[in-house]
Amino acid sequence: MVRPKWKKNKPNLLKEWSKRLGIGMTVLLLLFIGIGILTGAKTTYRIYSETIQDWTSKLEGSSFIYLFEMENRLYSKALPEGERLPTLSSLSFQLLTSLKPNDPRSLLGREIPGLATYNSQIIIAGKGTDYTTLPVESEPPLDVEERGEEGPVEEKAPEQQTPVSEDQVYIYHTHNEESFYPHLPDTSTAYDRKVNISLVGERLGELLEQRGIGSQVETTNFADILRENGWKHYQSYDVSRPVVEEAMEQNESISYYFDLHRDSIAKEHTTTTINGKKYARFVFVVGAEHSRYEENLAFATKMHELLEERYPGISRGVITKKGSGVDGVYNQDLSSNAALIEFGGVYNHLDELYRSAEVMADVFADYYFDAEKVTSEEDAE
Repeated sequence: MVRPKWKKNKPNLLKEWSKRLGIGMTVLLLLFIGIGILTGAKTTYRIYSETIQDWTSKLEGSSFIYLFEMENRLYSKALPEGERLPTLSSLSFQLLTSLKPNDPRSLLGREIPGLATYNSQIIIAGKGTDYTTLPVESEPPLDVEERGEEGPVEEKAPEQQTPVSEDQVYIYHTHNEESFYPHLPDTSTAYDRKVNISLVGERLGELLEQRGIGSQVETTNFADILRENGWKHYQSYDVSRPVVEEAMEQNESISYYFDLHRDSIAKEHTTTTINGKKYARFVFVVGAEHSRYEENLAFATKMHELLEERYPGISRGVITKKGSGVDGVYNQDLSSNAALIEFGGVYNHLDELYRSAEVMADVFADYYFDAEKVTSEEDAE
C-alpha cells in the first residue's frame, strides 16, 4: 500500500514547526528578559536610545530583513538577487564583536593606521564607486611653496549677466592649498600656495553670479593659520570654523555653504567624458557625527540626483564619514545646507575643473530657483 505523499512529509513539517516554535519562544523569552532589565534596572544602568542606536549600527541592513523574515517569509524577497540572509549566529557575532564577516574593513580598520575607508559609508554609489575608490586625503608638506602655473585654459565668452540677488552661497576651502599635478613642475607634492582649489571656488562663485545667485568666496589662507599656530593638518576644520561662523553673523542672507576640496586618487576615477570633453567628477562627503547630518545628507542626495539626471556619470556619489581618524562634522552642523564637495583630483587640469564648475553652477541654479519658487508659493498661501 502506497502512503499519501502528504503523510510522508508530515514528520518533516512537524519538525519544522517545532523548530520555528522553539525559535519564537526563545525570542519572546529574551524579549521579556530585556524589557525586565530595561524597566527594572537603576537609572544609572539603563540603556538609552543612543546606546541602542550604537548597537544597531553594527548590523548590516540585511540583518533587519532577517528579523522581519522570522515573522513573514515574504520579507526575504526584499534582498537583492543572489544575496543570502544572515544566520542568527552571524547576527550575534556582529553585535558582540562589531565585526562584519564579509567586510574586512571592520577588522583591519582598527588595526592598520590610515585605513580611512573604515570610517566611510557609501550612501549612494555613482559609476565606478566602491570601497576601493573612496576619496583619499593627502598629507601636505610642512612648507608649501608657490611653484604652480595656471597655463592656458579654455576661455569662454561671459554669459548674459542676470541681476544678482543678495549673497546666498558661501564658498570656502578648508584645505585651500590642495593643488593639481598638471599645473606643477613635478609630483613631489600636490600642494601649492598659488594654483590650488581656491581657483575653482573663485570660478564657481563667478558662474553663480552670472546666473543671478549672489556668492561670497572666502579668501582666507587657512593653511597659513595652521602653520602660524604650529597646528596639525587634522585641525584644519578648527581653523575654518570661526571664519565660517563670522561670515554667517555678518551676512544673514547666506543659506548655502560649500567647502571645496580635491581628491588624491587616480584620474580614471575623478574624470568623465561628456560630448567629447573631459570633466572633473564630484563626490559629496557628509559628516555623520552631529545631530542634523540627515539634513545635509538630504541636500547632498538631491544635488547628486540632479547632477546625474543632466550629466550622467559626473557624480561619484554620496558618502558619510564618522569615527576615529576623521573630523566627522566638517562644520556642517552650522547649516542644513552645508556640503563638502570633492572637485576632481590631483591629476585633473583646470580646464576640466572649470567645466565642472559650470555644471555645478547650472544644476545648483535650477535647484535654488525651484526652492525659491516653492517658498514663495508657501508664503503666498
